[in-house]
Amino acid sequence: MAAIKVKKVEAEKVKRLLKRLNLYDGKRRPKREGDFVLLPILDSAKVQELEFEVLDVELPMRPDRQIYKNLESVLREKLSENELKHLRRYDVIGDIAVIQIPKELEHRREEIVEGLLTVHPFLKVIAVKGFHEGAFRIRDYGIIWGEERLWTVHKENGVKIKVDLSKAFFNPRMKGERYRLAQLVKDGERVLIPFAGVLPYALVIARYKNVHITAVELNKEAIKLGLENIKLNEKKLKGSIEVIQGDVFEVLPTLGTFDRVISPTPKGVDALALTLRKAKNSLHYYDFVHEENINQFKNYIIEQCNNYGKKCEVRIKKVSDYKPHVYKVCADVEIKN
Repeated sequence: MAAIKVKKVEAEKVKRLLKRLNLYDGKRRPKREGDFVLLPILDSAKVQELEFEVLDVELPMRPDRQIYKNLESVLREKLSENELKHLRRYDVIGDIAVIQIPKELEHRREEIVEGLLTVHPFLKVIAVKGFHEGAFRIRDYGIIWGEERLWTVHKENGVKIKVDLSKAFFNPRMKGERYRLAQLVKDGERVLIPFAGVLPYALVIARYKNVHITAVELNKEAIKLGLENIKLNEKKLKGSIEVIQGDVFEVLPTLGTFDRVISPTPKGVDALALTLRKAKNSLHYYDFVHEENINQFKNYIIEQCNNYGKKCEVRIKKVSDYKPHVYKVCADVEIKN
């Protein structure tokens, strides 16, 4: 496997360059060696043209890319083929694993816990995921192994995010989306993020770009965690983050317009018209859409743009599966002035 060796102080800069040129292998983890970092690459010949020395070195696959297959392979010796079919995808947030155990596997709980600890020996808590409750999308969780806590510090995209699953919603599967948006944002922009949660989008964007972000969130516990997260990352942030506690539908009408609006909209909430009115140049609007209705959703956004005298180009990106034939999507809306 190919990699390059760079000084630790230059690693992030080189990594961004490789990603921009589509030469970075995101399926494998970088590795520290003293004052140096080994970065995984995709095309040795093209990287050599950039005057980097290419090494043949074994780097581990990222857990989130092999997360299901690794657990499945560990449990293959203990579970039958029929039982393995019921194994569900799970999430690792900091040192907490959040899993689902269907009724078909309840009698295999001990084996599943042992398998998780084999794949992720750093885990301190394993929790079973329940249903969403209340307006803040907070799930009910049951701890089945480890310490009696649901808070942790999660690391992604160069930032640390303190999360308390019992108090605020957090989706680790949006890691790639947060990085994608951070690369689209331009230095100097004014960015609005409604439904901001514990500030994962704001932190990642401010980590990479010198922008001013206004984040709006109703949940007071999420606001408290978000402010802790700003302090936790303050030495790394290029941009600034202003936090407003309140209902998005009451706060946004009192604000002006922004260069870019990013709306990680909760399921069942329609904030398209509100966020579109606040966007001068770009809107990134998340929603849950059946595959048969994606074109209809796109046309609806264009219709809303026309209603406000805006000419828009809309691209719909499937972000993740939600349930059979239903996707979480992001509408990238470019507003032509």
